[in-house]
Amino acid sequence: MLICPQCKFENPNSNKFCQSCGTSLTHKVCPECSTDDVPVNALSCYNCGTECGTVFWAIITKETTGEALGEQKDLGDKEVISSSSPLSPSFQIPLGSYLDSQERYQLLDPLPTQTETATITDVGVRVLDCQPYQISPIEAVLVSQESDLLTPSVEASGIPHLAKLYIALQAQGERGIPPIHDAWQQGDIQVVIIEDRSDWQHLVDLWQEETTSSLKILHWCYEMTQLWAVLEPLNCHQSLLDLSNLRLDEDQTLALQRLYVESSNSQLATELPEDAQAETSAIPEEPLTIQALGRVWQALFRQSQRTQFGSVVQMLGDLELGKIETIAHLRSRLEEISIELEALGTATLPPIKEKNTAVSTIPQSDEPEDISSKADDMPTVVLAMQLSSLEDAGRTDVGRQRHHNEDYFGIETKSNKLEFPKSRVLQGHGLYILCDGMGGHAGGEIASELAVNTLRQYFQEHWITNQLPTEDSIREAVYLANEAIYKLNQQDARSGVGRMGTTLVMLLIQDTQAAVAHVGDSRLYRLTRKQGLEQVTVDHEVGQREITRGVEASIAYARPDAYQLTQALGPRDEKAINPDVGFFEINEDTLLLLVSDGLSDNDLIETHWQTHLEPLLSSGANLERGVTDLIELANQHNGHDNITGILIRAKVRPNLES
Repeated sequence: MLICPQCKFENPNSNKFCQSCGTSLTHKVCPECSTDDVPVNALSCYNCGTECGTVFWAIITKETTGEALGEQKDLGDKEVISSSSPLSPSFQIPLGSYLDSQERYQLLDPLPTQTETATITDVGVRVLDCQPYQISPIEAVLVSQESDLLTPSVEASGIPHLAKLYIALQAQGERGIPPIHDAWQQGDIQVVIIEDRSDWQHLVDLWQEETTSSLKILHWCYEMTQLWAVLEPLNCHQSLLDLSNLRLDEDQTLALQRLYVESSNSQLATELPEDAQAETSAIPEEPLTIQALGRVWQALFRQSQRTQFGSVVQMLGDLELGKIETIAHLRSRLEEISIELEALGTATLPPIKEKNTAVSTIPQSDEPEDISSKADDMPTVVLAMQLSSLEDAGRTDVGRQRHHNEDYFGIETKSNKLEFPKSRVLQGHGLYILCDGMGGHAGGEIASELAVNTLRQYFQEHWITNQLPTEDSIREAVYLANEAIYKLNQQDARSGVGRMGTTLVMLLIQDTQAAVAHVGDSRLYRLTRKQGLEQVTVDHEVGQREITRGVEASIAYARPDAYQLTQALGPRDEKAINPDVGFFEINEDTLLLLVSDGLSDNDLIETHWQTHLEPLLSSGANLERGVTDLIELANQHNGHDNITGILIRAKVRPNLES
């Protein structure tokens, strides 16, 4: 089946256009020049040359664990084009040929030469997915299983052993590991297709920069201990020993380009940098210990030509002598160093705090085990965060059934960037207001616009410091907006349903602190990679009121007036409203969404957030396009009301500047 890139509808393979939203399934739009007829199987735009194809990283490896999984049949009967071992001389497929007999994955890099294949049993190459909208066989198998990824039913599906490692880590939401896209096995040859991270920044490159603080390096060391604990049950410590495998994502968070299995030390040594080769040759057959982690840190200092600092020298020495035997002990030493740096006044870094930590051991089985419990036991580091970017986009639409738009929104932001030789600080200040008016033509739209302008003017006069307004101040602003609309109703002698009013949802951001206030059923949603989607506000409507009184939701929303608002701005004086005001901290990359009910009705956000919101967490995603896509989605599935959305993307990073 073909998965529509726009609405994710499942289409028959023969479709040229999505039968749900009409998006082309054979051509795409160039992100650079907007040419709209670039073939989906093209690597580059024919008009401007921009590379816009769907590129993955293919790992071709010869099974060395002694497992006999047999030929792959359940994953679409894929076969490697060569009839013999992929890493034998006959596997020299010319550049531009296909890796599989279905001609889906086209080689973009050359494979090893005949002389090289005598020693290399594992290669990685870039491949172009020529059928990017076709669901991959492994995705189809995993969707159909709907069970634990390591149950016998999945064993029987023929998923290669190496692929299971990626699947197990992906199921845990581990961002440092590249997500898997496809995999198959033919005899003792495994092919695994993963996200291409070959162009991600190398850790060693940023490690050596003079502007990189000691505390940032300490933070990367801590992230490596986290990955070590995650990789331990899967025998994949080796992944941390190849310096070229250590990458940084767009937020400078440690990530791996791929996984290496510990049992393959001997063949991997041919591909590692000299410093890492010393580690693999020192213990080619025995389980790796955390001494190996210390040697990686030493190699990073040597290759970056950066001087080791403070107690790090002593810690690395103790690691090499075996005086530090467990990850828990190592984290304790990192904690001591962070406290030392803090005492010296080099940065405001809270100490690393330990939870009760169980020391992991390498399992006897070759199969990956359930690591969710180990992840829960992992210690965490509490870091002060600072804002690295604040972006937003808003849009409103009349919808498909209304003749005029009663929604109104306002965005007002300021930023102040401070840069010094060893530090960079972004001070962000954002006010986001969304109102959904009521009262008919020449009523609702007046109320919503009046509320937005009243609130904007209030905060222009009263929010002049780099601190969020207090709860009392925010409430005062809301009451003033209510009063402005109420007076207009009184002045015009409006009565009954003719009295105009509006809902309100308002977000205030100052650096990494945020406040939200709302009246009515306009909502604020929050999305993070760790927590997923959360509805921050609770609608002020009869159904929710009954639920708070203890009535079951099914009964509360069976009432004919369940969706009637219990409060709004304007129809009555301030005694009739009680705005909800709350505060929260932005301590990880966060996407915030303010919506009117035209966008949130029928659980639209809850149903489509993974396709329409989650990709927007990435810095490279266009928020303007994102909010437009949301409006189009709402018109497809709702459309009975005005539709308004405001997207805010707040990116943060550890406050590690010295």
